[in-house]
Parts: sequence; C-alpha cells; structure tokens
Amino acid sequence: MPNSKNIELLAELKDKLSRAKAVYFTDYLGLDVSSITDLRSQFFNADVEYTVAKNTLLKIAAKENNIEGIDEFLTGPTAIAISYDDPSSPAKVIMAFSKEHNKPNVKGILFEGNVLSGDEFQRIANLPSKPELLSQLVSMFQSPLTKLVGTLSAPMMNTVNVLNNLKEQKSE
Repeated sequence: MPNSKNIELLAELKDKLSRAKAVYFTDYLGLDVSSITDLRSQFFNADVEYTVAKNTLLKIAAKENNIEGIDEFLTGPTAIAISYDDPSSPAKVIMAFSKEHNKPNVKGILFEGNVLSGDEFQRIANLPSKPELLSQLVSMFQSPLTKLVGTLSAPMMNTVNVLNNLKEQKSE
C-alpha cells in the first residue's frame, strides 16, 4: 500500500513530466554537498528545476503520461533536471558544471517528447540558445533590408556626386 508522501510525489512528478519541454536524467553520485548546492544554484539561475527522484515513481509517472523508453535510464541514483521553457538550457548548465567536476553524468534525455540516449547530450549542449537563435534570425532579416536600402540610395548618391562635380567644374 503506497504511503501518502509517495502519492503526493507521484502526482508532482506526473505534473512536471506533462509540462516539461526537456527532462535530463542524471547520475549525481560522487558530488559532495557543496558541489550539489552549487549545481542547484546554477540550475536555478537558468530556470531549470533539479531534483532527486525515485526511479519507481518516475517509471509510474512516465507511464501515466504515455512516455515510453526511459526505463533504461532509471537505474541507480537518479536526479532529473527539468526545463519548462528552453529545452537546451539544462544541457548548457550540466556541460559548464561538468568541466570542473566531471559530474553529473547524463543517462538519458526526454527532449520535447522524444527519448534520447545520453550520447546525444553533447549535440544538444552545443545547440544555440533561444536568444542566440532569435538574434541570428533578426540579422538574417536585417541583411537583405540593409542591402536594399544601399541599392536604392546609390543612384541618388551618384546623382548628387555628378551634380557636385559639375558645380565645381563650372565654378573654376
């Protein structure tokens, strides 16, 4: 018979999985308390929720959300990094943090409904962020407009230059 605490945790996990854009399943063993506190702080600053979860509750919550294929990631201690906005932001935090600590290891990823193995982590971590993509898009739109303005203003500039040259020749 499940206890009330597990029932509450299951309801929370089910809700989190249903709203998440990305869930990163990590192995956090080997990190001391201060390192985990630092990691949680970095996740908090990136609007990512990082929590330790029971594998059995994760399996049940995934099944109730019709998510299949994550059972292989749910062995040993598991912590999940959940992003509700930018699905690549947890990868960037994990990558930056693991440069110093070599942890946490990414076991697998639930990325916008697709289950990916931990091997895909590097590829996702190197994706540009949403603001970077938006700035690239703006510059792509801006470039043709800048060229158009230059092309349209060139004949007027040439006409002005010709008139100035004629004026200088007449005044000499």
